[in-house]
Formats: sequence, structure tokens, C-alpha cells
Amino acid sequence: MTGRTARILVVDDDPMVAEVVARFLERDGHVVECAGDGAEALERALADPPDLLVLDLALSGADGLRLCGRLREHDREHGRGPTPVIMLTTLGAEIDRVVGLETGADDYVTKPFSPRELALRVQAVLRRTGAVAPLGAGVLADGDLVLDVGTHEVRLAGREVDLTAREFDLLAHLLRNPRQVFSRSALLNQVWGWSFGDSSTVTVHVRRLREKVETDPAEPRRIVTVWGVGYRYEPVG
Repeated sequence: MTGRTARILVVDDDPMVAEVVARFLERDGHVVECAGDGAEALERALADPPDLLVLDLALSGADGLRLCGRLREHDREHGRGPTPVIMLTTLGAEIDRVVGLETGADDYVTKPFSPRELALRVQAVLRRTGAVAPLGAGVLADGDLVLDVGTHEVRLAGREVDLTAREFDLLAHLLRNPRQVFSRSALLNQVWGWSFGDSSTVTVHVRRLREKVETDPAEPRRIVTVWGVGYRYEPVG
């Protein structure tokens, strides 16, 4: 997606916020549509999925989390990869951020926010979910777990594993660096290029990744916790 215009759907029931966000994204060359409520946003997104969704969690009438979950279901039903989602949350609503990430959001920005920061986050997510993977070509494998960077696919025991763009990048980074221990802040920086951020983002994605690639997520063999430090990937193949 990098290198071409992206179509972005901004969903916020505050017209002023939506207008400001749209203006900044249009400055970056994107085509921006705005929806003022969840029902309108869902109808548009299902009829013609955007390249990326900027979604306010605190929508009146339709909950942002339900909208995101329904869009994810629609993507799976039609054999598409997940539509990238950046969620807007209110200051201090940590539970919203965590639940949002568990629903499959690719990133979140806390209100009040800098429109320029949001635009940069949009660019970062578009790069991560582009047609050309930023990690470089190649296949990474450990036993029955195979990650194809070129096709952006992961298979476990021959079955395709449905990962978000952020989960894919995290797994690829760990597979490239087996047995190396990474702190949460190091993973934020090295995987997603964040010089700041909430380390709970890493915790949530490690948990989600374990649920998808571990035989027993409660007793992980591949993605191991190093207490007091962070995580490492332990090859099993």
C-alpha cells in the first residue's frame, strides 16, 4: 500500500474531530471518507472495505468494538486479510485499549491527540499492511510453523493462521532472532518503530499470538516469558 493513495474511512460522531483528522490525512495524499455513526460506517465498510479504518470507540448508537468485530468477521467470511484499524480512545480508558487490541485493532491513539501523530500512525500501519512486506522476502520456519514474508502468510501444521499485521510482524521478528531476549520496550521500538508507547500493547499481542501458535497457550513452548526482562522465541523444530 505504501507508494499509492490509500482510501481511509474515519468514524467519529464528533464532526469537528472527523474534519480535522480528514484534513491531515488528505494532506498526505489519502482519499478520506467520514461516517458519523457505527451503522453508517458498518454499511460502508462491508460494501466496499477501506484500506484502513480510523474508529472512535465511544460511538453513540453503535459500539466501536462491535463494529470492529463485525468487520473482522466479514473479512474472514470473504477470504480477505483483516482491514487495518486504528482505534481512538479516551484518556485513561486502559480497558478500552486492551479490549480494542484483543478485538484485532492494529493501533490506538488516545484522545485528546495530535492529528499529526495520528497521521504518522496511519502511515506506519499502512506500511506494515502493504502489499510489499517491509521485513524483506523470505520464509521463516520452526518445525511445523512456517511464516512466508513475501505472501504475508503463516501456517501451523499445514493450516493457515489468521494473524493481524502487528501479530505477523511480532512473530517474524521473534523467528528472525531465536533465543534472544527482548524487553517490551525493545519490541515496541524494533518491531513497530515506536520510541514511546504503552508496554501493555506488547503484552496483549504476545498473549494473542500464543493463542494462535502455541499448543497450550498457558504453557507456551515457543514464545517464552523471561521474568523481569521480557520475551524470547525458543525453537521447537
